[in-house]
Amino acid sequence: MTQTFGITKAITNLTEAHTRLNLSRAAEPSFFAEWQTNLPPLTAIEQGTLDRLKAHYQYYQADGAITESTVDIILVSPLLDLLGLCDPPYKIQGEKFVRFEIEDGDTLLEGLIDVLVIQDNFWLVLLESKRYGFSVMQALPQTLSYMVGNGAQQAATFGLITTGEDYLFVKLDPQRQQYDVSDKFTLSTRQGNQLYTVAAVLRRLIQ
Repeated sequence: MTQTFGITKAITNLTEAHTRLNLSRAAEPSFFAEWQTNLPPLTAIEQGTLDRLKAHYQYYQADGAITESTVDIILVSPLLDLLGLCDPPYKIQGEKFVRFEIEDGDTLLEGLIDVLVIQDNFWLVLLESKRYGFSVMQALPQTLSYMVGNGAQQAATFGLITTGEDYLFVKLDPQRQQYDVSDKFTLSTRQGNQLYTVAAVLRRLIQ
């Protein structure tokens, strides 16, 4: 008898993700070079917009915990719009239901992806926004599960996990059954704006 479980309950840590999804983390640095090489430049206007987004986040952060919906409004949506991901040929789905089998076919996992950017059914970016104070690494098992759920695709899939303050890119190669992650970028730096790099990596991935 097939049993159905919510992804967040069935896979709660990386060990479970590795075992139940048959994944391993790539060892070679070249596996996920896209977040480090050939990053496109940003215009002064784009940098100014990103500075305002960082300022918005810090303004709301000063009052304490920031909800997921607030992060989506003040950061995620403006960032996607700035990069042209709201325009053709891209399409954004606010929530996407995912359901897929694992192991011997007797277990189904299901869940909702928060923000999904699609181009001709190719999953470009997965945004899994979490509440302030929640580590982006804690969301990695769930994000990997959603990316594996894109079973029809054979090409590499890229993801982005964000709390609003911290950002972590993920690459999954379904052919090799391997994944890797980028360094963590954060808005908590005293100087500079690491949102510049986040935007540049996103642009690099969608190109």
